[in-house]
Amino acid sequence: MTADERRDAIVAAATEEFATGGLVGASVDAIARRVGVSQPYVFQLFGTKKDLFLAVTRSCFDRIVLAFEDSVGRWTRGEDEDDCNSALHAMGHAYYRLLEDRTLLMLQMQSYAACSDPDVRNVVRAGWRRLYSRVAEISGASTDELHQFFANGMLLNLGAAIGVPGKTSDWTVQLFEEGV
Repeated sequence: MTADERRDAIVAAATEEFATGGLVGASVDAIARRVGVSQPYVFQLFGTKKDLFLAVTRSCFDRIVLAFEDSVGRWTRGEDEDDCNSALHAMGHAYYRLLEDRTLLMLQMQSYAACSDPDVRNVVRAGWRRLYSRVAEISGASTDELHQFFANGMLLNLGAAIGVPGKTSDWTVQLFEEGV
């Protein structure tokens, strides 16, 4: 593997570890073992555990932006299989698919939880700013539509994190209470 390929492999392995353990609880040794490299090699590439977490957080936002761009590209060409009626609708369907990856969802939650650290907060803010700006740019949606889109996304995050069953359009407060 090249250094870039190793770096990507470490980010992928770190995504798994940080999703479950967060910035504080994840083990750099476990990340290194997943990739088959030494812990010092991880530090050589990333500097600190926090720097690795920041790289993983940036990667998470990049995945969402790319999924949204791809979904709108397919929708505008009329190849979208989800019967979408707008670019926002196409991005919403893309987000449903992203949430099937519980690791990505939990990493998002861990990044928000770690925002008491100013460096993490800055990366999360920059990621959200880029995501929001990109969605606005490629959808042409109004401010109200954008707020509704992102509010729905956060509701989806919560529902997916706590395992609310069924289609999101059918969710009720009672479903959020099940299993309590």
